[in-house]
Amino acid sequence: MPIKLNGATSGSVELDVPAAVGSDLQLTLPTTAGTLDRLERAGNILQVVQGSATTAVNIATSVYTYSGLSASIAPTSSTSKILVSISQPLQIYRGSPAQGGSIRILRDSTIIYDSTLAGLAEYISAGGTGAINIYTTINKHILDSPNTTNSVTYKTMGRPYLTDDSGKIKFQLPGISYITLMEVAA
Repeated sequence: MPIKLNGATSGSVELDVPAAVGSDLQLTLPTTAGTLDRLERAGNILQVVQGSATTAVNIATSVYTYSGLSASIAPTSSTSKILVSISQPLQIYRGSPAQGGSIRILRDSTIIYDSTLAGLAEYISAGGTGAINIYTTINKHILDSPNTTNSVTYKTMGRPYLTDDSGKIKFQLPGISYITLMEVAA
């Protein structure tokens, strides 16, 4: 079996059974961080961080507002990717004939996902003037490239489309929101 030397870019070292086999034949391979596998191999998960939120957040303004869900991670390499997964309960309320709600996922202050730009916003519309509520859970998975080893914070924000006639959205109702950050070696 060929063995590649750490730091070598080509070639390999081959080990053969010695001509005289003794009872003390032993090969001990040093490990770094307790593994023979290279942690930094592309596709390996290097670390996982999870955040949650349980407090309901009402948003009744058309300005994107923090939903209370966030988590921070410090990538071990600037080439790593971060897989951001959210599962966030959402209530959309309308008192007028139409209403909708949209979310954003941000890395620090940079928008990495906007449901209105992706054409995937949650939206309800119905004739009449009676109040309607819709309860749903937003599940999104985004692979981000932060290009840093500094700590970054991912969070969600939301807003209703219309704020007239008591239109609003509410996060974490009912339930618990989760955000999971996984560093993936590139």
